[in-house]
Amino acid sequence: AWTKARDSQEPPIHRPMSVYEVHLGSWRRNPDEGHRPLTYLELAEQLPEYVADMGFTHVEMMPVAEHPFTGSWGYQVTSYFAPMARHGRPEEFKVLVDAFHQRGIGVIVDWVPGHFPMDAWALANFDGTPLYEHEDPRRGVQPDWGTLVFNFGRHEVRNFLVANVLYWVEEFHLDGIRVDAVASMLYLDYSREGGDWLPNEFGGRENLDAIAFLKEMNEAAYGDHPGVVMVAEESTAWPSVSRPTYLGGLGFGFKWNMGWMHDTLEYFTKDPIHRRYHHSDLTFGLLYAFTENFVLPLSHDEVVHGKGSLLSKMPGDRWQQLANLRALFAWMWAHPGKQLLFMGGEIAQETEWSHERSVDWHLLDSEGHQGVKDLVRTLNRVSATLPALWEQDTEADGFRWIDASDEESNVLSFLRVAADGSTLACVANLSPVPRQPYRVGLPARGPWQEVLNTDATDFGGSGVGNGGKVDASGDSWHGQPFSAELALPPLGVLWLVPAG
Repeated sequence: AWTKARDSQEPPIHRPMSVYEVHLGSWRRNPDEGHRPLTYLELAEQLPEYVADMGFTHVEMMPVAEHPFTGSWGYQVTSYFAPMARHGRPEEFKVLVDAFHQRGIGVIVDWVPGHFPMDAWALANFDGTPLYEHEDPRRGVQPDWGTLVFNFGRHEVRNFLVANVLYWVEEFHLDGIRVDAVASMLYLDYSREGGDWLPNEFGGRENLDAIAFLKEMNEAAYGDHPGVVMVAEESTAWPSVSRPTYLGGLGFGFKWNMGWMHDTLEYFTKDPIHRRYHHSDLTFGLLYAFTENFVLPLSHDEVVHGKGSLLSKMPGDRWQQLANLRALFAWMWAHPGKQLLFMGGEIAQETEWSHERSVDWHLLDSEGHQGVKDLVRTLNRVSATLPALWEQDTEADGFRWIDASDEESNVLSFLRVAADGSTLACVANLSPVPRQPYRVGLPARGPWQEVLNTDATDFGGSGVGNGGKVDASGDSWHGQPFSAELALPPLGVLWLVPAG
């Protein structure tokens, strides 16, 4: 019933989509039994309820296929058709997926077709010869990770991988597959020096066999299950990743927007006094925001390997760090694209992620951390009621700048537009001082409701705002026919919609 309903719905690009990324082994641990990871059945009792309460539409699990090295986080798979036994039996994994579905949450799983480990007991030299991998190490070895690369030119290998995607979707009723490290598959010279790679038959660097495989995979998945979500983690400017194959694309439904992630974090990590020189980090992404169907990822990759947590990246004292993080999230949820947030980010985790320990849930004893969590929940719930924020996510008609040029004040403002023309105004003051009165152009006269203020005391803010409502007068401003004077909170973001 769930999959039939899913496949008959409007495509996900035209619906709210907010993804909670989770590592099953470290989301929460059992303190009564040596802080061991939770089982699938224990997770089924806790995780779906939490994700639903927070208002996320989807959960994305880091790889669940069996793998020998826990420290690989599942990205070095040896048993492609087996859910990892660390958490229980395959039937119990199905219980976990079903528990999400019962709460209306879609389930996406990370999948790794780009490479596999060299363990002799797994796929490597499976029959004593390079069966799954390419026999030439210039194509068959991935130097970055010390792994082997599938021979995508072999029909049997492509069939193995396409069948594996369909197996996870059909056997476990998954709602999406996020394909890891697509860039490493597309380019024959990926992470290789001059003479360490073989060009394709035309002398180019494109892996034509991998391209054909990705298209075949997406056609098979969408052909049998039109409601699934196929997502590419692809970090280059390869064109049309999320366009249909019949239009020359790779056929994915979505692509992670790594450029947005990099530029946005680059901006928010700067001290506000220097942000005026980095204004374009927030505006440049809108030049290409509609070239793909984007997911805006603040994933596990941004909070490991010495990068620190999202909170620790923010400048200033602890109050300013929390205010910056709230502003980042509200900016992200208003920006064109779907949202993905890794576990711990929603409570302003102080330390970077480790697969060996739980999220620091005790931080919620602090009002500041609880305030961030309440904000994320509010962002999900409020945005779900506002088609302007998601109905035209992938179309330029769904976005208009109000003012992108006030770098001296660190203020940016824009409109999001629904298919029926209804609007939401987002105004961000990314400096640590209130700005009032601050005039902003608006497209409609009369009262506008302040549906979100990241500086509200409920979220741990200082309470600077507009009392929940402003009135737009007949004074034109910023190229808009009307305008209103606002009180902009410090390091705060406002969302405004026409009242009624």
